[in-house]
Amino acid sequence: MPDQIKSMRVFLAVVATRSFSAAGRQLGMSQAMATKHISGLEQMLGAQLLRRTTRFVIATEAGERFAEASRRVIEEFDEATAVTRAGQVEPRGLLKMTVPVSFGLRVINPIIGDFAERHPSLAIDLELNDRRVDLIEGGFDLAVRVGELTDSSLVARKLMDCPTRVCAAPAYLARHGTPRTVAELARHACLGYSLSDVTNAQRWTFGGQKGVVVEVTGPFRANNGDAVIAMAKAGHGIAYQPGFLVDDDLRSGALVALELDHPTSLMHAYALFARARWQPAKVRAMIDFLVERL
Repeated sequence: MPDQIKSMRVFLAVVATRSFSAAGRQLGMSQAMATKHISGLEQMLGAQLLRRTTRFVIATEAGERFAEASRRVIEEFDEATAVTRAGQVEPRGLLKMTVPVSFGLRVINPIIGDFAERHPSLAIDLELNDRRVDLIEGGFDLAVRVGELTDSSLVARKLMDCPTRVCAAPAYLARHGTPRTVAELARHACLGYSLSDVTNAQRWTFGGQKGVVVEVTGPFRANNGDAVIAMAKAGHGIAYQPGFLVDDDLRSGALVALELDHPTSLMHAYALFARARWQPAKVRAMIDFLVERL
């Protein structure tokens, strides 16, 4: 089979260049060897594939059909070869990834050292950024995002569920009362996360299908969840944030979870990467690691 694949490559090169000598130079072989490959194909197939003139070589009708089929065979063979080789290559080089600040510090950083030890030939460039940067333009191999996905040109793999909480400091609730329904939130100081479609400064979304929307107002908004939580802990309003941001403060009593008449929206964390026929081993290794640990 490998010899037949090689002969197909020679045949396609002859068809493309219309010359045995040019095809031989292109493939690093002599004109005589290129001719031998074509003769072997014709003998095997029992058909004339090329018509020789004094100036060039052209494909016969049978040759044109064989050329079309050969392109498909070689493409599939190359794909199978590349996939197999990629699976054997150790992740190495530089992996550049972008992660939201709070998620990166609280969830990714505590485990990323284990990945580095597992793959000593790979260096990690971790950018903490709450804005949704362009992977291709920024030269990133991978992004982690929490919340709604909007870019359909990227491939997404879910890493974990991120349950959300509505919470406030005991001091705030003592001064302003504890809301019992989502409708009552409209009368409270709600602290918005400006990069979210679910918990921004204008409206908060509730329910399993995100079908309950409440218009909210408040004295503060930020593009970082930790900044929102700091204001909530200081007693300046109510926060609506993922559990990985607030669960420690809920356990310590610095914040109190509110029991409302509609469930909070469930968020998810995803790994995003560009579409490619063959993913580099370093990207596949990181995604598999995150799925395993998260």
